[in-house]
Amino acid sequence: MKIAIISDIHANLPALKAVLEDISLFNPDQIYCLGDLTDAAPWHNEVIELIQERNIPTIMGNHDERIAFDHPVHPLKKHSLAEQQARLAAIEYTKKDIIPANKAFLSGLPASLKIEMDGIRILLVHGSPDSNEEYLYEDAEESKLSEMFAQQQVEVIISGHTHLSYIRYLRGSTPQQPRLMINAGAVGRSKENDRKAAYLQLEVIAGASLPAELKAVIRKVAYPIEETMMGIRSNPIPDFYAEFFEKEHA
Repeated sequence: MKIAIISDIHANLPALKAVLEDISLFNPDQIYCLGDLTDAAPWHNEVIELIQERNIPTIMGNHDERIAFDHPVHPLKKHSLAEQQARLAAIEYTKKDIIPANKAFLSGLPASLKIEMDGIRILLVHGSPDSNEEYLYEDAEESKLSEMFAQQQVEVIISGHTHLSYIRYLRGSTPQQPRLMINAGAVGRSKENDRKAAYLQLEVIAGASLPAELKAVIRKVAYPIEETMMGIRSNPIPDFYAEFFEKEHA
């Protein structure tokens, strides 16, 4: 059995199209999305509609929740003044431009999904099991993660939100008996140095005489990033989000 996990599209349609094309070569049984379909690029409606067209089960990211329920935008201490202003402008543009049917779609997304791959229980979340705004970085305390696994009664937790991909084996974990914390990275606004669109390939490899093995791979995909930058600059989305790509792409 094979699945693909995408996350954090952030309205970047060129990146999403490139990733879906790459996923087709992997030929998974199912694609799942960990949310944040909106903001930071101009194609929120097109991204939502493509996700629906492909029947991709999706959970609610913090940006999706803010757009769906018109939550106010609060400044974050980690952001510079320039990013705070850009973030506010991008979110307000999405709120004004999103069509009612797509806003309704976002409002109906679940907070998490539990799935099973050949007996391996997997929890899909945007941020953490507790909140779509909580960041689970690769250096999170193992005791905290172990408590999450015990509470959720799963072998694998997969999140997004940080825009930084990783695969972390918890103590005592093996491919045959996994306890894995994974971040699928970001399709549309990666914070990794290469800025490529990232997603997760997950496969259970069953042997005739050996225990089944879980194989996890973070896949990086190049896409026409200039098209994304031009799209941002020709729309009310602040140029801050184009410059985010340009600085690393030069």
